[in-house]
Amino acid sequence: MSGEANDSANQYSANERSVNQHSANQYGAPAGARRAAGLAARPQRGSSGEVRWSKRFVAVIEGFGHGDRLTRGRTYASGGNVLGFSIRPGEVAASVQGTWEKPYSVTLRIEVYSPEQWARVERELVESHGYIRELLDGRMPERIDRVFTAAGLTLFPVRREFRSDCTCPDKQNPCKHIAAACYVLARHFDDDPFALLAWRGRDRAVLTRRLEALRDDEAWQETADEPQDTPLADLTDGYWRSPAGLPEPLAARPGGPAGAILDRLGPLGRRLRGEDVRDLLRPAYDAMRDGRG
Repeated sequence: MSGEANDSANQYSANERSVNQHSANQYGAPAGARRAAGLAARPQRGSSGEVRWSKRFVAVIEGFGHGDRLTRGRTYASGGNVLGFSIRPGEVAASVQGTWEKPYSVTLRIEVYSPEQWARVERELVESHGYIRELLDGRMPERIDRVFTAAGLTLFPVRREFRSDCTCPDKQNPCKHIAAACYVLARHFDDDPFALLAWRGRDRAVLTRRLEALRDDEAWQETADEPQDTPLADLTDGYWRSPAGLPEPLAARPGGPAGAILDRLGPLGRRLRGEDVRDLLRPAYDAMRDGRG
């Protein structure tokens, strides 16, 4: 990945800190912890994880067990003890205020998908026209995780790949600082679900460019497969030729006079060199009847 993802990841931390400064100050720090004005895990809306994106991620955290530590981690998250975090491919780095003066450093790691794996995901997205319309419109499709499943991958981390570290002296993992970072990260996914993709290794801007290119290639291929008209230059030699032969002349009615049609027309009121035009045409009709035309 280029510096794009790192720049946007650093922006997450700055934006979160300014937006959440007021809400973080509404909560007291848990017993034994220093008071901090960090990132609150949306306490005004109830428990973290009400919105679908965070709910899925919180389910991963709570699947680890360690009930007491998760409870204290949720309290840390609600109290603003997560001072900030950044997201880059495969890694979230967070700063969490604990009992010591110096904040603890928390790291959350997951697998970064390879270019080949992302190519499978992008191909699935292009073939799902509703998904690509939403993504190019700046919205995360509600069931995008199904696209990852179809590509043989997962959007959300699974337990076997999720790794976490903290600089606190606690030997158990996850500790309350790791849990707090996870709850605040879950809240961020509700605000910006594209951060999930960035964590997996695909920056939003890069994904958009890739999808636009694949969509245009697919549209061009569909046009190339359509039947092409024959160039006009290839038709000039046979322009005046009929692809089918001329029909056989109708046989004359046996016994009928050759010029009967002329008689049915009646006087034409036209004369040529003093003769009626019908009389001038009769020899031609006689020749056609006798097969001489």
